[in-house]
Amino acid sequence: MYAIVNTGGKQYKVATDDVITVEKIEGNEGDKVTLPVIFLNDGKKIVTDPDKLAKAKVTAQIVEQFKGEKQLVFKFHKRKRYRRLKGHRQQLTKLKIVKVQATSRAKKAVKAEAEAVAEAPVAE
Repeated sequence: MYAIVNTGGKQYKVATDDVITVEKIEGNEGDKVTLPVIFLNDGKKIVTDPDKLAKAKVTAQIVEQFKGEKQLVFKFHKRKRYRRLKGHRQQLTKLKIVKVQATSRAKKAVKAEAEAVAEAPVAE
């Protein structure tokens, strides 16, 4: 089962036990956060309906708060003696995906289908 979540203006494909690096999320190490789901695939069924996805959750745990690598910003105007060099280090958060939870109705439907298949008579 995997989901696509939206955070920091970007989308990430996540599954249970994945570790991802996203733009800074407020919180301390060990805190749990819930990420909004925009797509869900449980192996048998794909869910894209916003009403059903409102009930789905992806729970993640903050592993680390850190700064990314330095990005250089260089401005230059030729023949004007204009040169500016600045650096920027983005604040980042490392998340470990703890749980990808589908909607409760989807889980019940999958269980009902599994029970129906198990109870169906076998043709000999």
